[in-house]
Amino acid sequence: MRQAPTIAIVGAGPAGLTLANVLQRHGWRADVFETDASVDARDQGGSLDLHPEEGQRALARAGLLDAFMAIARHEDQETRLVHHATGQLLREQIPAPGEGDRPEIDRQALRALLLHPLAAGVVRWGERLEAVLPRADGRHDLRCASGVKGPYDLVVGADGAWSKVRAALTPALPAYTGVTFIELWLRDVDRRHPRVARLVGHGTLFALHGGAGIVGQRNGNATLRVYAALRTGAATGACPDPALAAIGKDALLARFAGWAPSLLDLIAEAEGIAAVRPIMALPPGLRWPHRAGLTVIGDAAHVMPPLGVGVNLAMLDAAELAEALVGADDWRAGQRRGEESMWARAAGIAPGCIEALADMFDDNGARALVEQMEAHARRDGAGLSR
Repeated sequence: MRQAPTIAIVGAGPAGLTLANVLQRHGWRADVFETDASVDARDQGGSLDLHPEEGQRALARAGLLDAFMAIARHEDQETRLVHHATGQLLREQIPAPGEGDRPEIDRQALRALLLHPLAAGVVRWGERLEAVLPRADGRHDLRCASGVKGPYDLVVGADGAWSKVRAALTPALPAYTGVTFIELWLRDVDRRHPRVARLVGHGTLFALHGGAGIVGQRNGNATLRVYAALRTGAATGACPDPALAAIGKDALLARFAGWAPSLLDLIAEAEGIAAVRPIMALPPGLRWPHRAGLTVIGDAAHVMPPLGVGVNLAMLDAAELAEALVGADDWRAGQRRGEESMWARAAGIAPGCIEALADMFDDNGARALVEQMEAHARRDGAGLSR
């Protein structure tokens, strides 16, 4: 029986944990290094929908699809578009009971789902990677804040947009798309903010106009996340507007003067500014010279605007890489096969994703979103009410 390589995964997000799960299912162990001090050390972000062809497929390969379906929010798959100035409903997409195939799950719940099957000690919390160190024998060490770890035959970076592992493969960096999301939260929304809860419904609400947008997203535990989105510059890679870094609610509301009061309530009733998120993207079609024993997946390889595909692609990257590694006579050939599949898939999706973000935050963003909703309805055979 051939010996499995020693494997380090950097990052305990959806990609890294999916990779560890699929490897473990095939009898291979990996060490997962995570900067977070613990599983709940920080907020993991908003709700996401897992697609049958990507995220759900990856969970099936990890043996976790049934467990996901049991906890996913099947009822939160609605999409609404309202007029920015009147709040009037322009379009609505509500899957019939039992028809929606992209159920929602909070990122924190997804992380817990992926952590549960892993053997004790697989995830090493509080390990901040500083650099990947190549060795003369082709293996790599990890220089962490706590000291040097390794050596490892294979290091996989699942460490996000600002990946330290990617820095050892290519100088490419994410560039600013020209759009920034300001995130706010409303908790216990059905009881404390019933009008806002009814406006958003069970899914995601959009209002778009003139390079700006207000997005309300229902999460689990009666929580709403609100994203006040602003086009702040051309998509040239330049730094985002520094004035947004410390913006308060009053200044943010002033940016949306003239918008419907019902939409402004999403900002006014929120607890405060939770995060300012410049939307970044790596160059579409990014590749790097293959290097046996070192690779990246997910956002570390192809971060793109957050339009519902990032986590799905990341999880499929992970599952396919794991199966390519264990299925090859030489794991190095499996690494190359996994990279080629990932590169081709991301190159086919990233340009459209970047274009869709630009269209949504162009002067005619609402029209662009209607066209996207109609395209999705045709694809899924779903109804779209006017």
